[in-house]
Formats: sequence, C-alpha cells, structure tokens
Amino acid sequence: MPTKGPSLFTDIGKKAKDLLNKDYGSDLKFTISSKSDSGLALRSTVAKKGSLSSGDLGAQYKHKNAALDVKVDTASNVSTTFTVTDILPSTKTIASLKFPDYKSGKLEVQYLNEHATFTTAVRFNQSPSLDFSATIGTPSIAFGAEARYLTASGNFAKYNAGVSLAKPDSTASVILADKGDSLRVSYLHHLKKLNGGAVVGEVSRRFSSNENTLTVGCSYVVDRHTVVKTKLNNHGNLGALLRHELTRKSSLTISGAFDTKALEKNPKFGLALSLKP
Repeated sequence: MPTKGPSLFTDIGKKAKDLLNKDYGSDLKFTISSKSDSGLALRSTVAKKGSLSSGDLGAQYKHKNAALDVKVDTASNVSTTFTVTDILPSTKTIASLKFPDYKSGKLEVQYLNEHATFTTAVRFNQSPSLDFSATIGTPSIAFGAEARYLTASGNFAKYNAGVSLAKPDSTASVILADKGDSLRVSYLHHLKKLNGGAVVGEVSRRFSSNENTLTVGCSYVVDRHTVVKTKLNNHGNLGALLRHELTRKSSLTISGAFDTKALEKNPKFGLALSLKP
C-alpha cells in the first residue's frame, strides 16, 4: 500500500496523544510474547488493577498479505481479526468478530493513495452503524473528517473534523470533536537536547461545560535502552514513566500518577514487564 500520502484520520494528532497517554497506568501487568520464523506470534498478558485480575492469550499468524489474530481472555471472550491487504490495489480489509457477543462484529475497508485516504466500516450490532472517514492532502498537511451513522434511528452518533501539519522535527494538529462540543489543539517537537526525545503541549476545551485543560509533557532518551516520560496538566495531575529495555526482546515499564492538588496525597503506581524470548 502507498505510504506517500496523507495518513488516516485516526492518525491526526496521534503522536502527541501517544506521548501523553501511551503506556501510562496504575495497574500491574506482565506480558510474554514470542515470534517464530514461520510467521506465528504468541502473546500472553496478566494484569491486576486494584482487587481485580484479568488475563488473555493471543496468537497472530501472517502469511504473505494476510494476517489472522485470535485472542482469548479470562472472561471467556474470543476475539478474532482477519486482515488482508491489496485485495484491490491500495486497499486494506479488516474483519473482526467476537464471541459469544457475535453481534459486535465489524467489517472495515481502507483505501490509501498519494492524495487522499478513505475508510468505511460496518458494525453488526443490535443497532447497525456505518463509520466513514476521509483525509485529503499530503504527508505535510492534511484535512480530514469522520462520522458514524446509525441506520436504525437515521441519526449521526458522531462527527469530527481535523487538520494536521507535519515537518521533519515537529507535528501540529487541531481536532473539532464530540459533534462540535470539544476542541483539541496539540503540538509536538523533537529536540536533539533530549537525545531524540520530544516536548508536547495540548490544549482542550469543552464548550458545553466551559472547561479548559492544558497538558504538557516530554520524553527524554537517557540512553539507547532507557526512556523517561512525564506529563502535567493544569488540574494538578502529574504522571511519570520509565521504560527500560532489559534485553533486545524484553522491556520493563514503571509508571506513576499523582494528584498534586489533593488534600490527602494518594500516589498510584503501575508496573509492566514485557518479555519477548
């Protein structure tokens, strides 16, 4: 599939969002994964949040332009995803199904070319819906929109619009979401002084409640094995994360959250260990 073109709408602002949210958590998680030369990958995860424990076992098999993912969790749910690229030129087809809730299935088709991207998805639930999105532009500047249409009621459950600007060392995005009720503006800049890390700022506003949130964060590459991330918003919520590569195929992540404005300080910490033998 072509890569010289605008990204999908879901990728607008994704780099800034990942720096501020990805891998943060206050639960304990242990993951083991492995991959064979034949294209089979296995992954097992055990997590504990408070007094609740959960786990899942997943397998992925890739062959040529197709991939099959199967995951079974401790709640006896079985999730399957089948992905095929280039059935038609520049397309990707994704079919997903979950048991026993088989009515939660989804069929999605993505189309990417040098000037535009389009996605269409059908959700087979009790109230079938159609999701569609489109972006136009280049890798440097793109405009996009997405919507979800409920076939039973004939109403739109959501519609969002956004624009992204990208340079070799920075990205910026503006997203109008929640049917026009919220606005999110983000900017990410890579700095050589952070050894390849980055700084990010995000401003979000919800018009119905007149609420504004400013979040700043940064990532610092200590060395080629260790990355430190931190974030803070104007509500006093502070987060920090340390990810260390133990071996070439395993990593350890420790994260913490702290409400600096709380009268009774209640820090929360998380631990994630990922092993890939």
